[in-house]
Amino acid sequence: MESSNSMNYLPMRYLPHTQQDIKEMLTVIGCKSLDDLFPTIPAEYRIKTEMCLPKPMTEWELNAHISELASKNASSYSNKVFIGAGSYPHHIPSIIPYLISRSEFMTAYTPYQPEISQGTLQGIYEFQTMITELLGTEVATASHYDCGTALAEALLIALRKKKNSKKVAVSSLVHPHHREIIRTYFEPAGYKMVELPATVDGTTDLSYFDEINKSSTGGIDDIAAIAVQSPNFFGCIEDIAQVKAVAESKKIMCITSFTEALAYGLLKKPGQLGADIVVGDGQSLGIAQSFGGPGLGIMTSSKQYVRDLPGRLVGRTKDRRGEDGFVLTLSTREQHIKREKASSNICSNNGLNAMIAGIYMAAVGKIGIRKIAQLNHDKAMFLKTKLEEAGFEIPFKAPFFNEFVVKAPEGFAAKREELKKKGIVAGLDISKYYPTKKFDQNGKSCGQELKNHYLFFATEVFSKDDIEMLAKEVK
Repeated sequence: MESSNSMNYLPMRYLPHTQQDIKEMLTVIGCKSLDDLFPTIPAEYRIKTEMCLPKPMTEWELNAHISELASKNASSYSNKVFIGAGSYPHHIPSIIPYLISRSEFMTAYTPYQPEISQGTLQGIYEFQTMITELLGTEVATASHYDCGTALAEALLIALRKKKNSKKVAVSSLVHPHHREIIRTYFEPAGYKMVELPATVDGTTDLSYFDEINKSSTGGIDDIAAIAVQSPNFFGCIEDIAQVKAVAESKKIMCITSFTEALAYGLLKKPGQLGADIVVGDGQSLGIAQSFGGPGLGIMTSSKQYVRDLPGRLVGRTKDRRGEDGFVLTLSTREQHIKREKASSNICSNNGLNAMIAGIYMAAVGKIGIRKIAQLNHDKAMFLKTKLEEAGFEIPFKAPFFNEFVVKAPEGFAAKREELKKKGIVAGLDISKYYPTKKFDQNGKSCGQELKNHYLFFATEVFSKDDIEMLAKEVK
């Protein structure tokens, strides 16, 4: 073992170049100063004063400073955050961080070379297999950013399949952020998203669909697909079979999305209910919230759309020795085929998160996912009951999974701000997402905002004491 004195002479990482180092390097390349390296930048755009930077810190001082900054964040580990809305805290089995941190798996690189990537390819293949079983579909890809981009890509598939169409009908109860992503995709391309309103029970008003198509230029032929989210942004469960029936009657595609993957541990599988394409976010399948990302975009469909799906599809075959081999197949991204024929230009790889989801589903198993889903629903029902006892109203009567909307009493907004100081975030104010949409019995907007309406949720991480403490505080 080296003496403590010798440790003073060991090199440290991340030391910047000294002035002597800089001088020697400039001499080698024939420059007098660092300014000589940037002749292409006009002088008026160069910084001529010292940069306003804090004083230098040692490595341990910097660690302490970063820890202090991090402590100001209200994480779900140190606080009780009763906000779901697309990102949910769940218990993550300890096997996941252990396995995923192994060098064999920890890579964001796309496994193009099968001869050296069999482990990664098999892991993604297993993920595809299990996710199709969870959702009742036939094929699945990996490597989408999140649910929002996967949904936009699914709608583009529908528009390509129905070449004369320029519009899609999307439920207003699809996550607001996802609808913004769709608009971002559509506007430059000349496509339009028509939003379907909600009914009084908190689900999508499908009867309004006929009215939209009667008044649309080009009639029914101008609509390529209908898309709903289930459970939707209000937490309510949509009738996917009814959505499929409407889609079939109009000869358009039925697309469904979800933000809470564990819901399908209890709910009927959307693929078996007739959905043509099912997209969603797999964050609940063992992926930490990480202050908003990254998540895992999921896209699955029936086999008839296998050649239309963007993303990476891993297939299984046999090698010359008759052993199983795994390869990327049917790649539809622009780096694989001609740009004009690509169905997507998203090229980054979420294979690591797909691997996490695969490990989670394998570790928990089919029975485990159902038990966790049941626990989520039961905790949410208990929370709903306690909030009702505390004076909150439940405006939407449709069944829900693990999140729901409440109408709070007057003065709750101020109380909610007080609770933040105690480490409790009591629901999400949804009025900013629906500023002029409170719906009457006929599903029409009556021009009132959803004032004092909040979205609450509960998962298995919340204890009975946590929920009762919240109810006591807000009563």
